[in-house]
Amino acid sequence: KIGNVLAALPTSAHPGAKKALAEIWNAEDRAHAEQAARAFTKAYGAKFPKATAKIADDLGVLLAFYDYPAEHWIHLRTTNPIESTFATVRHRTKVTKGPGSRAAGLAMAFKLIESAQARWRAVNAPHLVALVRAGAVFEAGELVERPQPHAA
Repeated sequence: KIGNVLAALPTSAHPGAKKALAEIWNAEDRAHAEQAARAFTKAYGAKFPKATAKIADDLGVLLAFYDYPAEHWIHLRTTNPIESTFATVRHRTKVTKGPGSRAAGLAMAFKLIESAQARWRAVNAPHLVALVRAGAVFEAGELVERPQPHAA
């Protein structure tokens, strides 16, 4: 998303925009992230409405990780584990000028991903994964013991 936003900005605006975007994703909670997003829109909205729309239109989805345990936020904030794994596969297939056959390509991709898996960082607080899967509610990264039913 950062790349898409920066693509809608002139190069001269990139350093300030990167810092403002980092304040959104590295905020201590959802309220601070929304405040940082409003600040980004205020700073860049008049001159670069397409760039700010890329954030404003998807803000709910971009900040969805705040609905999970705070211990998991570090893992959910980034897509780097996925991207770096596929970058390894892409690099190898370019070096070998393609895998040859479909079966060889699948086998090579499987082995490269299996090898990369050994270097993956474990999830923080793995005991909370079962709660997330069971549908437990988290607010500000903390488990809500007895969530209030929504009034109809």
